[in-house]
Amino acid sequence: MKKTVLSLLFCGLACGLPLVAAAADDAPDQVTLDLLAELYAPVEFDHAMHQEITGGRCAACHHHATGETPLEGRCRECHKENTPAADAACSACHPASRYDAAYLKQLESNPYRYHTDVVGLKGAYHRLCLDCHQQQDAPVGCQDCHPRNEAGDRRFFSGAFAPAEGDRQDGHH
Repeated sequence: MKKTVLSLLFCGLACGLPLVAAAADDAPDQVTLDLLAELYAPVEFDHAMHQEITGGRCAACHHHATGETPLEGRCRECHKENTPAADAACSACHPASRYDAAYLKQLESNPYRYHTDVVGLKGAYHRLCLDCHQQQDAPVGCQDCHPRNEAGDRRFFSGAFAPAEGDRQDGHH
């Protein structure tokens, strides 16, 4: 079941996306992922280390944005030939706001678009990262990668903002 879900995920992420990948030589060594910086410390993603782990195979994470043949068999059925995209950033295909009205309207405006189910940016990060981290026995806890900042602690009633043991709001003591 897990492999089927992952296969479908990679197919959905890899197939038909209008990307053009940057050359591996142009890739940064570090990438700051700060989509949720209002609640969490930015994730300092060690791109160079991940390139080393994948043997420099960009398509391991960037699917077929690099012009390489997709790894997933179902995707290869339609995408036998790929052209590199101008941007290999995850956000070039995966919208930061997957359910915003503007994005949904864009999907609706193209009746010929096959892939209307592209996972959002946070979903793409988490699905790809967590699967690989589990396989590699790397950290998978939320706060391993995303330590909350003060605003996050305030919002989630944790850290210095956690209620005292006797002050719980749910009526249980």
